[in-house]
Amino acid sequence: MLLSKFAQGRSQKPIILAWCIHLFTASGALWGLMALIAIVNQAWQQAFFWMGAAVLVDSFDGMMARKLGVTGLTPNFDGALLDNIVDYQTYVIVPALFLYVTDLLPTAVSIAGIALIVLSSAFQFSQSDAKTDDHTFKGFPSYWNIVVFYLFMFDFSPWFNFIIILLCAILVFVPIKYIYPSRMSRYRPQTFVMTGIWFILVFNALLQYPQNATHLLWYSLLYIVYYVGLSLYLMRVKE
Repeated sequence: MLLSKFAQGRSQKPIILAWCIHLFTASGALWGLMALIAIVNQAWQQAFFWMGAAVLVDSFDGMMARKLGVTGLTPNFDGALLDNIVDYQTYVIVPALFLYVTDLLPTAVSIAGIALIVLSSAFQFSQSDAKTDDHTFKGFPSYWNIVVFYLFMFDFSPWFNFIIILLCAILVFVPIKYIYPSRMSRYRPQTFVMTGIWFILVFNALLQYPQNATHLLWYSLLYIVYYVGLSLYLMRVKE
């Protein structure tokens, strides 16, 4: 009897861990909600910190799920669907509202700007091959939180901001394959190091807000160049 209870307890452990990972994924929605509250309260720094917390959850939940093999452990519950729902909130809706409330776009096209974000991302999130079989993102992967962060911190002109939003929205429909840092096989260690350096730079720039830390932001853009450059290189090599 004691042995059977012990065996039953061991068999339940993976299921419990699976639900814990799903809860961890779902916590991203909470951090997104906290970011929305911060935006309404015009607490810009807090808003970006909450957006950053959501990004950290999204960076690790998939790796944890794959490592523990949670697929199939929770019948009738789709962790990938949950992840997409949370990502649409945190990567699309939250930065779109931030963009609107902070008047980063010209008044005449502010609604058009956020509509570009919401609608283009709705298309991308609905594509069955948005995440390709070779573990890349097809089209601009809706990193709107990062785009909005740079537009806000650099304090560009509203019309320049609109052009950037328009360009990124167009790139959603261009079948460029962007690397998926946590799932790539080639250059993975180098990409992790570069991503870590980028995170440190933008985190420190945000900590110094509202003081100007433009030099840190310019250094961090080297990672964006690396990310896009490596994506184009690997796509060409695979072809």
